[in-house]
Parts: sequence; C-alpha cells; structure tokens
Amino acid sequence: MRIVVNHLTRMGAGYICVAGVDMQTGNHVRPVLPDGPLPVDFLVRYRGPFDMARIVELGSVRSRPDKPHVEDCVIVPSRLKPLGTLPRAEFWELLQRLSKETLRALFGPDLVCVGGQAWAVHPGKGEVSLGCFRPKTRLRLEYRETGPSGKPAIRIAFRDAGIAVHAGVTDIRFYGDDHLTPRRDLVERAARRLQQPGGVILGMGLTRAFASTPQGDPLCWLQVTNLHFEKNPAWELG
Repeated sequence: MRIVVNHLTRMGAGYICVAGVDMQTGNHVRPVLPDGPLPVDFLVRYRGPFDMARIVELGSVRSRPDKPHVEDCVIVPSRLKPLGTLPRAEFWELLQRLSKETLRALFGPDLVCVGGQAWAVHPGKGEVSLGCFRPKTRLRLEYRETGPSGKPAIRIAFRDAGIAVHAGVTDIRFYGDDHLTPRRDLVERAARRLQQPGGVILGMGLTRAFASTPQGDPLCWLQVTNLHFEKNPAWELG
C-alpha cells in the first residue's frame, strides 16, 4: 500500500498521528503500530519516512478498524519505504478532490454538538474519523495562553452551514521542538494568512475517546489536524 501523507499531528509527549491517502483507492489510511501510536522517530526530521505530502510505501498492512477510527492499519516499520514528495500543485489538487463542503457530509449524522461549540462522535459510532473540509466562511485562528488543559493551546473558530464550531488544532507544524508547546509566532503568521486571498482546506479528525471532565462520558472529539494553504499546502515540518 502506498500513501500520500495529508494529516500530521501531535499527540502526547513523544508521539504523533500520521495519516494519508491510499494512492490506489483514494481512502484515508492511518498507520499505527501493534501496541499503539507512532513515536516522533518516524518523522523525516529524525530520519523517519513521514512528513507532509511525502509518498510512503507501507508494504503489507493489517486493517484494524474500531469505529469511528476505521482507517487504522497496523504496519511493520521495516517495510516502510519513502518515495519522495508529491509536487505542490498535485498535492493541492488531491486535497480539493477529497474535500467536502460541510462537516455533515464528511462525518455524517453521528457528529453531534456537545454543549457550546464543541462537536464529537460517540465511540463505536461513525463511518470515518478523517477527512478534508473546504470552509465557506472566515476562519479565526487563535493562540491561547491558557487552553482547556490549563496550558497554551491553539484553537480555531468558524461556522459551517449556520453551525458554530470551536475546535483544537493539532497540526504538528505549529508546535515547537518538543511537539507539545505551540509556537505563537507561527500561529499568528497563519492567522494573518487566513485574512489574505487564496484557498484553504482543513484536515479534520476525531480524537481517541476521552472525557473532557471527570463527570463526562468519553467521546471522540472533532479537531483540526492541519491547515493547508493553496499557496503552500505541502509545507513540511522539516
């Protein structure tokens, strides 16, 4: 199986989430290890194979769907082969073909509002956990000194078919060398770019299930995995 990476996000300390498009089927695929997520060692900057728009041969994989995370495929690291980078124009065309104009079209009726402007899918429901969204309204990207966890965070707000959405941004390219601390300068630069002409496509994903409060139920929360700008959609972490 050969993929083009179009989702690259930070997770907990030392780990990342990578996903790409199967070049044969056009479906999203999320490579995982048998015992969990990928460590940061799999990034190109650490001599691994994965970065934005990179083409990677995964070899034989074992599908391990668990709704809504139906894209999970177990890989064998020794079989991974980097095959170059998809050119900028071709990568943007790929994102456009994949993108949907509403979140409902992307995630279906199982995406529900969970108080305020947060959205989620219950574990065991949903048909996909990854996709690309083409917003029709203005986006507001924010760096917050104190996010939901009490630490600096990146948030994005927009409206979709009259629905207000406020979600976290886990695009690893906006974080420092520890892959945990948001870089305010990069967030503010991207926020200014959002006010300029040119298209933008959002990578969207659902988190692994967790409860946002001690009293709450574990849910798979809607997040923005990546911001892809038309002028430079294949911006790599490097």
